[in-house]
Amino acid sequence: MKKKERESNSFAKINRIKPATNAVFTSVMSVVAVATVIPVVLVFIISITSSESLTRRGFSFFPLSVNTVAYDNLFKSGSQLVDSYLVTIEVTLLHTFVSVMIMTMYAYVLSQQRFPARKFYTFVVFFTMLFSGGLVPSYIINVNVLHLYDTFWILVLSSMVSAFNIIVLRTFITTTIPIDLFDAAQIDGATEFTIFLNIVLPLSKAGLATIGLFVLVGKWNEWFTGMLYIDNPKLIPLQTMLTRIQQKIDFIKNNSSIASTPDGIAMLKSMPSEQTRMAILVLSTVPILFAYPFFQRYFIQGMTIGSVKG
Repeated sequence: MKKKERESNSFAKINRIKPATNAVFTSVMSVVAVATVIPVVLVFIISITSSESLTRRGFSFFPLSVNTVAYDNLFKSGSQLVDSYLVTIEVTLLHTFVSVMIMTMYAYVLSQQRFPARKFYTFVVFFTMLFSGGLVPSYIINVNVLHLYDTFWILVLSSMVSAFNIIVLRTFITTTIPIDLFDAAQIDGATEFTIFLNIVLPLSKAGLATIGLFVLVGKWNEWFTGMLYIDNPKLIPLQTMLTRIQQKIDFIKNNSSIASTPDGIAMLKSMPSEQTRMAILVLSTVPILFAYPFFQRYFIQGMTIGSVKG
């Protein structure tokens, strides 16, 4: 008993972080945290800065005057922003759920040593990380074969499966769930779907949360699919709308022959100001920020898996 206590005390002493080292880590992470928050704060301040202050001072943390004109204009400028918001939320939630489930099922199959073809299908997944068909073949398949052009489902089904995420999930399942647990479930007569639903999913929450967050953020920020396949204003995702606004402004500003014409001047006046663009950026960023606290507890759970308990 005393021997075990000595070993436990020795192990705790080895893994104990020294106060100086802890202070250094805390200082470094505090600097990183501040550097991450500062751009977000600046964007919000610009969105409520008056045009006069921007003209005189430029971007500043201490504007001469503030107002909410940019936000007022956004909420009064029609339904495009609301439609893009709803499309992005619906697509992101549905895509994340379906994508994580498909990749988890594939990863579960690859993690089972009793599956004879698992090496072949692992190679198939790994091969797609090195080589892909490219943009033109995927466009032809989506438009001419699947007929998904200008539909809601092209936004949901695009980039559904990631080979890297499958390999990460397979490794997580292999290292986290003991093989004996699968064998015991099979002896009790459990089917593969029963094992997947009642054993794999509950014990893989940390891994699913990590991959789910990656998929969620990636889909929320995706703009290229909407730019390539969507023409219907009711189906334009939020990020695609922002990209189109930015491209129109840059095109007119970079072509002086167009900007100097009456039509060009009218278009520039009708386009969002710097404050409005920053306000759109704030509105598009805030919802995704609320996703991180929801996933944080699963990250903490994942770090404690396999830890030594006294």
